[in-house]
Amino acid sequence: MEGAQILSTEDLSIIVGSILVGTLSRILILKEDYRQYPSYPNGYLIHMITGFVAAALGAVALPALLSKNFVAVTFLTLALQQFRDVRKMEKESLSDLEHTEYTYRGAAYIDGIAKTFESRNYIAFITSFLSSITMMVLPYAIWIKLIGGFLVGFAVLFLLKNFTKGKSIGDIAQVERGTIEVKDSNLYVNGIFISNILGTENAEKLFQEEGMAVIITPNENHYRINLDNFGQRQAALFEATRALGNKRYAFTRKDYEKGRVVITLIPIKRDLDALIEAVKKCPLLESAKKSHAVMKTNLKGD
Repeated sequence: MEGAQILSTEDLSIIVGSILVGTLSRILILKEDYRQYPSYPNGYLIHMITGFVAAALGAVALPALLSKNFVAVTFLTLALQQFRDVRKMEKESLSDLEHTEYTYRGAAYIDGIAKTFESRNYIAFITSFLSSITMMVLPYAIWIKLIGGFLVGFAVLFLLKNFTKGKSIGDIAQVERGTIEVKDSNLYVNGIFISNILGTENAEKLFQEEGMAVIITPNENHYRINLDNFGQRQAALFEATRALGNKRYAFTRKDYEKGRVVITLIPIKRDLDALIEAVKKCPLLESAKKSHAVMKTNLKGD
């Protein structure tokens, strides 16, 4: 056909190699972690397919520019905008499941999870794009180009993964066992008042015999800004109940005087070490993060 352009074997190899690098990078960061999400086959498939699409876009971006196919470049721009739908999909899916969980994740936690999955598609795109550039600029045989592209791609993946890796509660606070006390139907943990709803003898006995609690103590005073955030505390409570189950009652409270946070519940699985680990590994939410260094900046320049 007149005007048609057929890709050379080398160009095709570069595109396929770049797609493979980008897709592998998405698969490597799509793992079931301590939060057990995603933990179902359809969830994996959805994210692997969107990762493949992102990698394909990154792989063909440079060839499209070099061939002056500006229609294809415009298409790439529009296609990248669609990755926002990944975030929207995750938010809607997790929000719909809120009423089925032991406790709520909370809007802040859901927003953080959705942003994470969106950003991981961009990681696949950038990895594939830079691999493609590397393969095209190396003046060597095709197999050397492919090796170079793979090395650069995985180096970029390593850098981006570390750059986007957030902190967890365990990075800014100590998480220790709390001592439960019930006095006149009132629940206390390490002397901190939790609730007065234990109105029956059975409820009091249940908490005294099976209740578990942890105390979160910030390493520095300014970390209270993060831990006092309701969305952050709700996320920690969710991770605790998700890890151990919840037979009945689950509370989170804060100590206004010392800045400590309490997580207490009656779990299905009694494992204190697992409870402490789940709370420690709960990620710090982006909406709750505050930079102490920025807060100390003198905006007036004095």
